[in-house]
Amino acid sequence: MTWGRDTDEYEARDQFDVFLEAGGTLFDTADVYGSGAAEELLGRLVAEHQVRDDVVIVTKAGGRRSADRRFDASRRHLLRALDSSLERLQTDFVDLWLVHGWDDITPVEETLDALALAHSTGRARYVGVSNYRPWQLARAATLAERQRLPLVANEIEYSLLARRDEADAVAAAEALGSGLIAWSPVGRGVLTGKYRHGTPADSRGASPHLGGFVGEYLTAPHRRVVDAVCTAAEGLGVAPVEVAVSWVRDRPAVSSVLLGSRTAAQLRGALRAEALTLPPEIREALDEVSAGV
Repeated sequence: MTWGRDTDEYEARDQFDVFLEAGGTLFDTADVYGSGAAEELLGRLVAEHQVRDDVVIVTKAGGRRSADRRFDASRRHLLRALDSSLERLQTDFVDLWLVHGWDDITPVEETLDALALAHSTGRARYVGVSNYRPWQLARAATLAERQRLPLVANEIEYSLLARRDEADAVAAAEALGSGLIAWSPVGRGVLTGKYRHGTPADSRGASPHLGGFVGEYLTAPHRRVVDAVCTAAEGLGVAPVEVAVSWVRDRPAVSSVLLGSRTAAQLRGALRAEALTLPPEIREALDEVSAGV
């Protein structure tokens, strides 16, 4: 998300190399990230490394940087956005193309027509949605069935600090065959514990772009969850980020976890979660302290 904006090309290259060396395959981006700069940078790195056949590229369309309309999922907007994304990504197709969010103005049938066309023409191997509430996913998937168009994924914020609609989101995903892709599994960086004693100057919380985004999770109820994660990490001899990522990864219906690390060093730390399986008693304690958040 921050590539080409808060994360420069040098740091992005380091992250790209670290991820590939660790066996990572899925890269998630969107046309609005960095006003297109994130897609351009990702496309350049994939081409330079000649790994297009070895990676899964996910991008999203429909987001707008407008105060009056956050999402535009009209056929016109989506298809124009897809063509622009393909050009920036230097590829003929994306592996997974997602509608970035629910559009209250555009009929969902029109949105699905755009997804179907992208799929039938080969520009998108698979399609899905992002940030859809459970009822929105159910509505879209039911209509998509008529076109024999499976919505294979719903990308949502999901962490120990973001469990709203969790039960319904999991139930809908499992019933409809749409895997959950969890974004911000570390609670916008807050679950790393780095904000327990203030806001570091080099953190996203201090960024003019993301300060408010992070600030939502710096309240007292959220601090109790952060303290529990840090206590669990200390007891297990691992970092808090490993506990947070491991918890999300092993939740029902979760197909993938997106690691939005700002630096290569942070990414290495998050990737260590792959070796961690939380003991049942710790998982249950975290479930309890984060319930209702």
